[in-house]
Amino acid sequence: MSWWDSFVKWLRSLVGLPPVSPPDQPEPMHRRVLLLIFNPTVPSQGGRKLTEVQNWSDPDRLAHDYASDLRDASGGVADFQIVDRIEVDGWPVKIDGFGYNPDQFLRCWSNGDGWHKPDLADYPRIVADFNLLDRVAAGEIDEVWMFSSPSAGFWESSMAGPGAFWCNSEPVPNTGAAGRRFVIMGFNFERGVGEMLEDFSHRVEAHLERVWRYESGGQNLWKLFTRYDKITPGQANCGNVHYAPNSVRDYDWGNPRYVPSNCDDWLTFPDFKGVVKQVNSTEWGGGDTRAHHQWWLRHLPRAAGDTNGISNNWWAFAIDPNTVP
Repeated sequence: MSWWDSFVKWLRSLVGLPPVSPPDQPEPMHRRVLLLIFNPTVPSQGGRKLTEVQNWSDPDRLAHDYASDLRDASGGVADFQIVDRIEVDGWPVKIDGFGYNPDQFLRCWSNGDGWHKPDLADYPRIVADFNLLDRVAAGEIDEVWMFSSPSAGFWESSMAGPGAFWCNSEPVPNTGAAGRRFVIMGFNFERGVGEMLEDFSHRVEAHLERVWRYESGGQNLWKLFTRYDKITPGQANCGNVHYAPNSVRDYDWGNPRYVPSNCDDWLTFPDFKGVVKQVNSTEWGGGDTRAHHQWWLRHLPRAAGDTNGISNNWWAFAIDPNTVP
């Protein structure tokens, strides 16, 4: 950065203006989030919330750290802001109308058995109960983050709205009145930010598979990005959510085996420099779920312009389903 750029940055900070993005860096994408927390009180435990009784994670902290990780991994492009928060004293209702009470749930949790079937939450009812279609149509919110316990019946991610497509689950039906697509994320406050990033990364995979679905061979840059050594020996790139460049099985993020990889070439996309280096799990956190997913997301292209008529800012596709053709 030149002295002039540093001076301008300092002046803007004095008057409270945000820094100016470099010309080859996409502008931040501001996304308004409804935070919907199902966290029942437990009368038999002094009226404490389930997260307190079970010593599970604070959903507000999880949401904050998740948004921060996405902002960092995207170089500031992903700017998720929670604009509304609703906390529900109960569980989401299942598709057959069943709803847990606290004693039922804790008994199932203690026994590790007895869970209600079918497990799936009633997504159309959630959409209706919280007026999601009208709120999206009015521009109040762009997506929804739901938190609850294990066996709440959530998909990792699901899409609603006109033209909604597979997003690690089937679309929520009869939601065209929203006027645009939106994603409903389903999180578990018994788990951590690493699992939340995995949910988001599977969403990325679903969106980018669709973006590149008409391209084949070397023209399909998404397929190139997700190569790992097991399927393309000696030609690994960044791998996918479950397979790091050197993985030999699902979730094999701690493998110490070295393989050659072009992963760092994607940091300068679309200007490939032919960078190949030997990599192993020390590159992405030595087996830590959160660290691997942060590493993988950081390599996702976020450049200006387009290649083969497809935007070089893949984060736009990941963040806003309405940009996906």
